[in-house]
Amino acid sequence: MGTARAVATALHDRPGLIGAHEANQADPRRQAEEELRRLAQERGADASAASEPPPAPTDPVQAAHEISAILKGLERTTSRIWVVNREFRVLALAGSLKRQEPRTVAGGWIERAGHLLFAGVVQRPSEDFDEATPQDALASGKEIAAAFQGAPRSGMRPTADGKAVIVSAAHPIWAGDEVVGAVVAEETTNSILSVRSRALERLLLATLAAFVLAAAVLGTLATRISWRIRRLRDEAEGAIDAQGRIAHPMSGSRAGDEIGDLSRSFSALLARLAEHHAYLETMASRLSHELRTPVAVVRSSLENLKLGASPDEARVYLERAEQGLARLSTILTRMSEAARLEQGLATTQRECFDLAAVVSGCIEGYRVAFSGRVFELELPQEPNAQVLVEGSPDLVSQLLDKLVDNAKDFGTPGTPIRVRLECTDSDAVLSVANQGVPLPEGMRERVFASMVSMRKGSPTTGPHLGLGLHIARLITEFHRGTIRAEDLPEGGVRIVVSVPRAKAAQ
Repeated sequence: MGTARAVATALHDRPGLIGAHEANQADPRRQAEEELRRLAQERGADASAASEPPPAPTDPVQAAHEISAILKGLERTTSRIWVVNREFRVLALAGSLKRQEPRTVAGGWIERAGHLLFAGVVQRPSEDFDEATPQDALASGKEIAAAFQGAPRSGMRPTADGKAVIVSAAHPIWAGDEVVGAVVAEETTNSILSVRSRALERLLLATLAAFVLAAAVLGTLATRISWRIRRLRDEAEGAIDAQGRIAHPMSGSRAGDEIGDLSRSFSALLARLAEHHAYLETMASRLSHELRTPVAVVRSSLENLKLGASPDEARVYLERAEQGLARLSTILTRMSEAARLEQGLATTQRECFDLAAVVSGCIEGYRVAFSGRVFELELPQEPNAQVLVEGSPDLVSQLLDKLVDNAKDFGTPGTPIRVRLECTDSDAVLSVANQGVPLPEGMRERVFASMVSMRKGSPTTGPHLGLGLHIARLITEFHRGTIRAEDLPEGGVRIVVSVPRAKAAQ
């Protein structure tokens, strides 16, 4: 409307310019009167005459050029301007409704990125539309009809192909009190749609950036939390070894969140468990020390009573008391055996020795000591083969004593005890097998713990506290080896000990 008003203002009170297209058909007397009037206006004393526009030319071609020059100075790049007279004849036309589409998206990298990302979501207006004016657009246009009535008016209409919407405004051209023509300015809504599309692309791009940023922050937070939880799990699992002992305490985290509080709770809990475990480990030695004194008193009293004259019935009670005292002494000795062994392992010197010779010597001794049992020994087949390991031969003999004693107690009477020593590239593998019942479910790992025994108590057998295989495990760990129990397919149990061979033997 502002553009139409500006053009109409430039054409006000110039009826000759508007009517020049019909000058060849006008009355010559009328042309003379208009010329005289023009000369009178130039000579007049009216101060406002100087500001009036110059007289319009009577040549239609010259008038068309002058109107086009006026429109050229006022037209916009996306507007089309019409000048029509009251006979709906187009006197001049300037501009085009189509914009020149740039090859690249205007704006910075944000606009270009938004256009590339959301090209399929946000549809930008197209300049490929039919801008031709229908035949009846001028005659039946409500805006032009209103302008000829002296009232500016605007309206909207679709293009002929329906691909765009045209907004038009018409303003009357006055010559005195008479409307001699109208100026029609037209423009499509594509510029508004382009602004809307760019705004929507920016909004979508900002939303996508916010989602990406939030996902990155949440991913970083989740990764850090999961990493801290895994580290806490690894510390908790590494704090306790395979035998259930506290290997090393946990270091509580200083973080003030829930994970840090949980880490400090685990650290305090493991510290208390370590203290309790240390108490349990030393309880056997303290109990053994405390019980030796009353046992010694009972023993001395029984000896003094035995030396005196006693009835036969009293001697029976004395013999039973001596048997119980002997069993109690054996229990105390075995209770302190594991504690003494752990203390002695810390000061035992390592040496390189032939494991095959130690095993062979021990088996010869077992055959003499347990003449009622059969021992089968299998050594490496190479002549004069030596199986060198680093450790203590005395401790290996004690280890073999415990394994053979276990096989003798659980093996079926009359079946052999098979002892086998073989070598791999890096380890020496010693196994002791016996025929009999297999291990109970879940006892393969627990059988090497302290105070775990599967023997059934009997007054005719010696006391068993479940320390034999526990001592065997301690000696195996001293030699940097591993020990395991496995069931035999034909029935029975095999204890397998693997220790690394000395470097000189590899």
